[in-house]
Amino acid sequence: MPVEITWQTIALRIVLTIVAGGLLGVNRSRHGNPAGLRTTLLVTLAASVAMIQMNLLLSTNGKPHDSYAVMDVMRLPLGILTGVGFIGGGAILRKDNMVIGVTTAATMWFATVMGLCFGGGQLILGSVAAVLGFLVLSAMHWMEEKLNEQQQAILSVTLAENSISEHELRAMLEAARVRVRSVAVIRKAQEHQDKFECDVRWPVHKDSKQNPAVLHDIVRLSGLIEMCWIPSSTPLA
Repeated sequence: MPVEITWQTIALRIVLTIVAGGLLGVNRSRHGNPAGLRTTLLVTLAASVAMIQMNLLLSTNGKPHDSYAVMDVMRLPLGILTGVGFIGGGAILRKDNMVIGVTTAATMWFATVMGLCFGGGQLILGSVAAVLGFLVLSAMHWMEEKLNEQQQAILSVTLAENSISEHELRAMLEAARVRVRSVAVIRKAQEHQDKFECDVRWPVHKDSKQNPAVLHDIVRLSGLIEMCWIPSSTPLA
């Protein structure tokens, strides 16, 4: 990083910052995120301007011979990163078991680092980061749409005594690609009933939240008294 920079260099850094921040911001706005084009641009520009300011103050770094105070201009970008952490924390929301805004918060943090690169004069590194960030937000989003998610649910089945065994119920679910993590068996001797509580997982497409078809087979089991299906609203990693 040069100690002295010209206004032409500053202008080039700011222009590249706007282009890179706009590239990420357009992607965020297109997907309807609250931190869209304007927010991403402001965060990126703030980081870039902070680094430019640090570059301008670089000649004052250190301890003057006539003072006890030590000027550490590198604390300025560190403070910017800390401040963006508050923005990212405000972008993450939790409602019941659902967590949203994590990608938006990560984008704000990434845009800050990218702005620091441009403001500090690392133009090639910042440009490469901008392209990689855009590819992650666009191409990887398309890839995520093609992947299946693991959904979680609790299946509770109450049947007449000895209608079906735990092994038979487990085999029935796993044959339908529903993975059984655990089964709790409760025998109600006075009512002559068997109750099975199963913790299950099953793959489902991102845009399809349909329940497993095996539930229709369970409903038709002989001796069925009650069935309860409680899906979780949060997909598993």
